[in-house]
Amino acid sequence: MTTAAIKRPRPKVKATFLGYAVADLVQAGAVLTIALVIVSPLFLLFVASLKADRFQILADMGSFRAFWVSDPSLQNYREVATFDGALPMGRYLVNSMIILAVTVCGGIFVNSMAAFVLAWGRLPGRALILALLIGLYIVPQESIVLPLLSMVTKAGLADSFTAQVLPWLASPLYIFLLYQFFRQIPQDIYDAAIIDGASPWRIYWSVFLPMSAPALATVAILLGIETWNQYLWPLMVTQTNWSRPISVGIASFFGHDSVYWNSAMAASVLMMAPVLVFYLAFQSWFVSSFISSAVKG
Repeated sequence: MTTAAIKRPRPKVKATFLGYAVADLVQAGAVLTIALVIVSPLFLLFVASLKADRFQILADMGSFRAFWVSDPSLQNYREVATFDGALPMGRYLVNSMIILAVTVCGGIFVNSMAAFVLAWGRLPGRALILALLIGLYIVPQESIVLPLLSMVTKAGLADSFTAQVLPWLASPLYIFLLYQFFRQIPQDIYDAAIIDGASPWRIYWSVFLPMSAPALATVAILLGIETWNQYLWPLMVTQTNWSRPISVGIASFFGHDSVYWNSAMAASVLMMAPVLVFYLAFQSWFVSSFISSAVKG
């Protein structure tokens, strides 16, 4: 055996392991810090909703006492979760859930149907239509609310669920997103369905929609969050408690003379809970959609 072979340095296993351990600790610390930054406002909101006195909430703000309640109470929730009175938050919450369900279900159907026609239909001027869709997405929503309000009022749809659902069923963003997903489906699948005698509607409903569950879940989450957080349009189009959503109702707690922080916090928790459950129900498909897009891209 040569001298060079005898003096060959051994791999520094311990140093390498220590380096990986330090890197893992740094990553874990960074993730924990980001999680605390994101979760702490939500935890603060929930704790404040359990404090019966709004003056106590203001007194505890700015210190660690804001994250702790010594005598929790559900009085705020009992006061806001009502279906009658001046501010029936319970009714507002039900209204928002109805608007959310109808908008998401209808939006998935309308946007996916339009995307399928653009992707696989015999449509002349497809490139021009796609360019117009992208151009429409650039137009801000605030610039069209006044003409849209005039149209809704003339149609007799003001102060109704229809006025809050119908204008937002179709979206250039979601049509383009689903169009891109449909175009990634192999041509052989479409041709095989045509050979089997399936109609375009049958291909759309029985072949493409089941294969597009991750993309549809992504559209459902984005459209649901967008619908749930709508404020300007419901504020303009609703005048009574009949169809007013909870996003507009919460703003009523912030008056000119005083702010009812305890009631506003409890109503905010009620508003946050359904959309959080909605996101958790679709998050696995939402993540898989981004993973599949990255792999195919």
